[in-house]
Order: sequence, then structure tokens, then C-alpha cells
Amino acid sequence: MRIDKYLKVSRLIKRRTVAKEICEGEKINLNGKTAKPSAEVKAGDVLTLNLGKRIMEVKVVATPNLARADEAHLLYEVLRDEKRSE
Repeated sequence: MRIDKYLKVSRLIKRRTVAKEICEGEKINLNGKTAKPSAEVKAGDVLTLNLGKRIMEVKVVATPNLARADEAHLLYEVLRDEKRSE
């Protein structure tokens, strides 16, 4: 599954267009490398999201095409979630 779609389905980012823009802004890393919106994500991959004052690192657990809102948090495991003060 494409990373921009995964970010939307998993509810890490609310809209796919926003996920695409964040990827194009080089703020998402996939297994330590900058990810383009079309990068393929699979179970076991580690994503690092640099969202302004917040940095999240998550491990991909599953990549279904659809997920209900109450099940979205089951698609990833949070490894790190820190807020930076700037």
C-alpha cells in the first residue's frame, strides 16, 4: 500500500492530500529513508513522522485498504511519541 494512503487509513493523518504534501515536504521517513508519497509500506516497516513540534515513530502492524475509526489504532504500534519545545 502507498504510504500516503496508509497514513490516511490508519488515521495518523486525517486526509490523503495532506499526507501526500507532508511526504513531498520530506517530513516522513520509512525505515530511516525519506519517503515519497508513492513509497510502498508493509507490515514491519518503521515510519518516523516529523509533524512540527511532534515526532512520532510507529511500527506498521497491518495494511488493510479500509479500517473503521475505532480500529485504526490497531494498524500501528507507537514506538516513540515526543513533543519538542522550540
